[in-house]
Amino acid sequence: MSSRIYARLAVTNIRNNKKTYVPFLLTSVLTVMMYYIMDSLARSRDIGNQNVTTILMLALGILILFSVIFLFYTNSFLIKRRKKELAVYNILGMGKGHIAKMLTVETLLIGASSMALGILGGLVFGRLMHLVLLRLLRHDIGITFRVSGISMVYTVLLFAGIFFLIWLYNLFQVRLASPAELLQGSAAGEREPKTKRILALAGLAALGTGYYLAVVTDNPLEALNTFFVAALLVVIGTYAIFLAGSIAILKALRRRKSFYYKPNHFTVVSGMIYRMKQNAVGLANICILSTMVLVMISTTVSLYAGMDSIMDKRFPYDFGVRVYGTDARAQVDAIVEEELSARGVEEEDGIAYRYGGGAFIRQDARTFTSQASVDYTADGVWEMYFIPLEDYRALENDPTPLAAGQVIVYSAGAPYGENAISVEGQEFQVAKEVRQFKAGARETGDDVTDRLYVVMPDEASILDLGAVNASYGYVRYFDMSGTKADCEDAVWALADRIQAEVPGSLCENRLLSEESFFELYGSLFFIGLYLGIMFLMATVLIIYYKQVSEGFDDRERYRILRKVGMGMREIRRSVRSQVLLVFFLPLLMAVLHVAVAFNVVNKLLVMMNFTDTKLFMGCTAATVLFFALLYAAVFAVTARQYCQIVNE
Repeated sequence: MSSRIYARLAVTNIRNNKKTYVPFLLTSVLTVMMYYIMDSLARSRDIGNQNVTTILMLALGILILFSVIFLFYTNSFLIKRRKKELAVYNILGMGKGHIAKMLTVETLLIGASSMALGILGGLVFGRLMHLVLLRLLRHDIGITFRVSGISMVYTVLLFAGIFFLIWLYNLFQVRLASPAELLQGSAAGEREPKTKRILALAGLAALGTGYYLAVVTDNPLEALNTFFVAALLVVIGTYAIFLAGSIAILKALRRRKSFYYKPNHFTVVSGMIYRMKQNAVGLANICILSTMVLVMISTTVSLYAGMDSIMDKRFPYDFGVRVYGTDARAQVDAIVEEELSARGVEEEDGIAYRYGGGAFIRQDARTFTSQASVDYTADGVWEMYFIPLEDYRALENDPTPLAAGQVIVYSAGAPYGENAISVEGQEFQVAKEVRQFKAGARETGDDVTDRLYVVMPDEASILDLGAVNASYGYVRYFDMSGTKADCEDAVWALADRIQAEVPGSLCENRLLSEESFFELYGSLFFIGLYLGIMFLMATVLIIYYKQVSEGFDDRERYRILRKVGMGMREIRRSVRSQVLLVFFLPLLMAVLHVAVAFNVVNKLLVMMNFTDTKLFMGCTAATVLFFALLYAAVFAVTARQYCQIVNE
């Protein structure tokens, strides 16, 4: 046969199957476009920040994995619908070799068109995404967007490889099947599945365990490990419940004669029972993707929207300096006085003290150790700070005396409540426990781990502990009074002089750190929205293909029902019931997943200095509402397609 014939057949097949091929082509184009844009951004020299580049490269890895899985998954719908058509070609005399050549031309057309249009779209919209990212990072939007040749090469190589694997998969499906099997290919899974009670119970157990871990997690450090374990259990439970639990529920409904023997219920329940084996995986995929979209967008939006509160919490004072070692204390104080005086800026509400500390393990109610060999969990980790009595008195104006072996304690959380404390094997009597401490209000780790401040009789007793020697130093924090310009000028001057003249110093200020914070949270926000759009696109396409595929599968059954007397009104009611169930069951379960995960995700956000639970709750609710409205719009479109197919 002439190569022109294969090309003509390929074009005709694509045109005749436009309801399935056009969405696949559009999705392939968008996938290529979004990968190219992300790759070019990750390789851009104008971003100028290694942390942002690292985040973009991680997102690029997710996009690669997503592209492979997603395009293979959607292709499975296409080849399933094409099997009967390919069988007819085979029966009419076209050999499998000829069919393979025709599929080769089709794959080349779809792949080449996807890559060409996708890269073209990336060039058109790449600058827009570049400007959006720079705006979120608070960079100069005048930075030039450059066309990345290396990104084009990587994009072509990646998607050429994906379409090559898809082509091999399609040939494998055709070559292994006989014409009879191809004719029945679109009806695969029509046998009534067995009720798998053990799998259903295992799914409920996995889902319940994942929910339990998410709800009871109280410590942010535990949440980091718990989240991934709980997420894995929820994914396993979701698939098991959709695969086995849904069949059990449908069969239970069938046993209820008062419910089952109604025209709209009969067709819905019986039809879904016979195809639930293939339905279940699609429904579970929609549920998991929807959950990912909701969690990803709600968290990144919350972080970016709560930037001001995060900065206020992280930098409660206008300026701060931390020096390791106490020899430079006088030098730091002198620089501060000189620079503030030179600009007519006055210090307000300042605190200064020496301290030593670090992470300790609370072995029991009174015993703390820094030994790394001790077995501990996140609940046992405490931040401990040791402060000389002289500095404590200057801060609090408290004349309480301390004898040798006595301490004053302050717990940032629940009261310490003990009359003695053991640190690194040394016993101390608690002379007093205070409930307010200025230095305790400054440290920002309070929401992640427990904190305990211990006032020692003198500096020597702190250094005798040994474990705090490396961290022993001097800190000074204060607010400024003056014009905004003078205060900002003082901040930069102090930071420049102290870091240049005082070894081991670290200056802290909102103005100094604002750029790095916006780079981190802005890039996370951008990635959250970007990947959220990708996952949303996947969700919509899976729903569309699912409804189109089921429409073709149901068309013959509804023709028979019309012949035996079922009216169009009952058929439309049956269609609406089935589509509603298929559509909104994954959404409802996804919303349930998000609601249960709210606690553990909120704890994870604490580790990023985000503690505004009300804002996170509002962003989550808004994201769910927006997604539900979009979901309903997709429902309206796909339901119309389904009705058109079954009524043909």
